[in-house]
Amino acid sequence: MAVQQPPWSMPSRQADEPVLKVYNSLTRTKTEFVAGSGRHVKWYNCGPTVYDASHMGHARNYVTQDVLRRIVTDYFGYDVHFVMNITDIDDKIILRARQTHLVDKFRADTAHLSRELLDTVRVAWIQYIESNVDKGLPEEDKPAQGKEWEAWPRLAIQFKDKTWKQECLKRNEKFEMHFSAANRAHVALEAAEELLRSGRTSQEHAHALINDAKDILAISLDKQHGRTVTDHSIFRSLSAYWEADFFKDMRRLRVRDPDTLTRVTEYVPEIVSFVEGIVKNGYGYAVDGSVYFDTRAFDKADGHDYAKLEPWSKGNRELLEEGEGALSIASGRRSSADFALWKASKPGEPSWPSPWGPGRPGWHIECSVMASAIFGDNMDIHSGGIDLAFPHHDNEMAQSEAYHNCSPWVNYFIHTGHLHIEGLKMSKSLKNFITIDEILQKYTARQLRLAFLTQLWNAKVDFSESLMTGEVRTLETALNNFFTTIKALVGQSEADGPQLDGKNRFGSAERELTNGLHQSQAAFRAALCDSFNTPEALNVIRELVSRTNVYINSRGKDLDVAVVVRVARWVGQMLRMFGLGEGETSEIGWGQERDPGEGSVNREETLMPYLRTLSSFRDGVRKLAIAKGDGALKEILALSDKLRNVDLVPLGVALDDQEDGKALVKFVPPAELIKARDEKRAQAEAKAAQKAAAVEAERQKRLKKLEKGSVAPQDMFKPPNVSEGAYGSWDENGLPLTDGEGKELSKNQTKKVQKDWTAQKKLHEDFLAWQQAGQA
Repeated sequence: MAVQQPPWSMPSRQADEPVLKVYNSLTRTKTEFVAGSGRHVKWYNCGPTVYDASHMGHARNYVTQDVLRRIVTDYFGYDVHFVMNITDIDDKIILRARQTHLVDKFRADTAHLSRELLDTVRVAWIQYIESNVDKGLPEEDKPAQGKEWEAWPRLAIQFKDKTWKQECLKRNEKFEMHFSAANRAHVALEAAEELLRSGRTSQEHAHALINDAKDILAISLDKQHGRTVTDHSIFRSLSAYWEADFFKDMRRLRVRDPDTLTRVTEYVPEIVSFVEGIVKNGYGYAVDGSVYFDTRAFDKADGHDYAKLEPWSKGNRELLEEGEGALSIASGRRSSADFALWKASKPGEPSWPSPWGPGRPGWHIECSVMASAIFGDNMDIHSGGIDLAFPHHDNEMAQSEAYHNCSPWVNYFIHTGHLHIEGLKMSKSLKNFITIDEILQKYTARQLRLAFLTQLWNAKVDFSESLMTGEVRTLETALNNFFTTIKALVGQSEADGPQLDGKNRFGSAERELTNGLHQSQAAFRAALCDSFNTPEALNVIRELVSRTNVYINSRGKDLDVAVVVRVARWVGQMLRMFGLGEGETSEIGWGQERDPGEGSVNREETLMPYLRTLSSFRDGVRKLAIAKGDGALKEILALSDKLRNVDLVPLGVALDDQEDGKALVKFVPPAELIKARDEKRAQAEAKAAQKAAAVEAERQKRLKKLEKGSVAPQDMFKPPNVSEGAYGSWDENGLPLTDGEGKELSKNQTKKVQKDWTAQKKLHEDFLAWQQAGQA
């Protein structure tokens, strides 16, 4: 179902307006977008292979595709039929389902810890070392056959050496992942040996060993028993579980559901007929129950070219083999570039009937068939991640054009760029693999979408902490503050009523801001017409918000609320168009990301009338307290501040006091207000502590001075206040007359002791007065 055209889209373009141009991977240029059927757009998007949790790579791809889809529908006003597939059967799903089933069965069948269990795990461990870990080890470090167990402690120590590990990773990029799995199983085996020796053989201990060694057991059990797994429901239940999990994550990311969803297992008869058509047209051949696409025959045919998207990857064996899958046997192919249209099923693989015998679809054929079943022999847009361009999309295009005898099958190929985490390609072996669930525990869906919007959709995205805590959060905060201020101004204006003071509020400043809005709208459209340049579109919004803030701050009470409301509504509409929030087109803001418990209640709409009344009461109390200045009224002033700083904060209400004595009522997330209040309180406490410390320092200084005055002046030059023998004789006031040797003091000495005696007399008088006052 097409999304209803919003009021701000402009389906009929003016003569001087820019046209929408899209970077097309087929031409590797930006070309004008022209839908094949007027305003109806046929769009096919490659969906996920559902065998594990969705990760950040999925988020990058599907959120970005959702943004592009929203722009095309909600901004440019096209009627889009958006189709997406689910790959619910392929080599990855078969392996994962089979291995999971066999490990679960092995665990269920194991009653206790035994020597037999340990031997089984140890054999699987040795096989895992030989098949996976040895690939990354230098020749001199590879353990001799049969000596793997004895060599492991040495290898575990070397693994801690970063340089050595980096060398191993160069040989095998998955080395760290494999080594960690082997080490986890090795530790579990050693612990199990100790348990067995001590006679502890419970089922709990046995299952703990199996769980720690499941990565290596899964491969070993699959080699031994994989061919016995034939129940289709085992494969279907795994894919169904992860499909549901995928859509749960997509909805959390605010990604719209496709208009039409297709699953491979629902189109197997159509796939068989499609492959028959390719063979009939001379571009396919059967070998031992499998059917392959003849790339050389296709390449030689008039009007056809193989690998249009990435001709430079034509002979890339690694990419070709990866596209065929881990369970494929490629014997009998006429060319190494030929790919499977139909795979003969081996024991342990699901199968469907076909003219060539029991088998299953190849990976590439599924999208050709499902897209053709819905769109026919041509579509406007085909989208997916750049990693699918070759061989998947090139093979799709070749087999579809071979079947339909057409060219082109797709008018515009749209590929989203790679995702890197902190500069590195995301990989479990690099320990930077992040699931969508994990990332949503750290950032909101809005913040993730903003992060992708700040990058070009077809460029590599480097997702980093600095991006999220810097640019993204700064932009989000600026927009939140902007909408909060505008809504507060609207609330105040409604509370005050019409300003009948005879002033014309639409002056040169208002005219300038209005013109700025029109310029921004044109620049925003130009950015989106330039192959969906969302970073530039966001810059346009950022600059307009900044310009409006300057206007608000400069106009004070004389600002025209209607002008800033118009700006805010357009900004909010464009942000919601990007999928950054929900809400009515007339609403100011981009909608709040409500907690699940809040339901659909609009807190602001419900509470604002009451809050305005409460704020008005507080305004009157403050004015009275300020005007009277009476001591009793200071308590009222304190109460009004308590209302602002304490009572309203948990409700998410901020009152900003203005020069005219009235407060702007703002809705702000309670967590932000509490944080700001606590920071302000901490600063005040720090300032108070600093002041108290200064007072205490001054008190200690005074005490020290008073303590010095505790000695009477007539005793200050006598022991024990001076050293024994310092002076020989004194007058009646205690002033020294002679030194310790009996010599009369010189004039200078006499003058000095008299000066010190006078000073001490003053200190002593102060001390006696302080003591008499009873101060401690």
